[in-house]
Amino acid sequence: MAIELLCRKIGMTRVFSESGECIPVTVLEAGPNAVLQKKTPERDGYAALQLSFRERRPKTVNRAQQGHFDKAGVSPKRYLRECRVSAEELETFDVGAEIRADLFESGQRVDVIGTSKGRGTAGTVKRHGFKIKRRTHGTHEGFRRPGAIGAGTYPGKVLKGQGMFGRMGNERVTTRNTQVVQVDLERNLLLLRGSVPGHNNALVTVRPAVAVK
Repeated sequence: MAIELLCRKIGMTRVFSESGECIPVTVLEAGPNAVLQKKTPERDGYAALQLSFRERRPKTVNRAQQGHFDKAGVSPKRYLRECRVSAEELETFDVGAEIRADLFESGQRVDVIGTSKGRGTAGTVKRHGFKIKRRTHGTHEGFRRPGAIGAGTYPGKVLKGQGMFGRMGNERVTTRNTQVVQVDLERNLLLLRGSVPGHNNALVTVRPAVAVK
């Protein structure tokens, strides 16, 4: 259990290491996340922090929500998420405190959770990587068709999990063991090696890697 920092995906660029290596990186706006509420094992049965991210216009907030923000002494926010933490870690944060990019450090491995880009309805070649049929020897019009989808007499049905066409993307994706290349504390940015799920300006959560390879 660890804090899952709410971040905004800004886009991709590249940086150069001291040895001259060109590293593709994704730039994330890492908070700041304001602590809105603390869930305690004594009162709620578990330990967690409710985090908020990105400013929101006050006129779009109803009275109940405004009261929740006022109680924590925080301005209205667009995104609210809960993350489980240990009871010891819970004690280190106060309601209204800000959690920033300094939660992570260069070289650390993290997991990035986001919603992948929606690709609409896609065929089996694009969706599952099926091979395109040879364009010779009597193949007609069906170069990108999947072919047979089930066995003959036995079991006589289409097996569960068979790759077919359908909706592609727009689903929760976790990129594991991503390396933190650089932490910009002045601008509150995280630079992660490679790509992360989601479109530019999408909401992603970053946490310390669960299983470091």
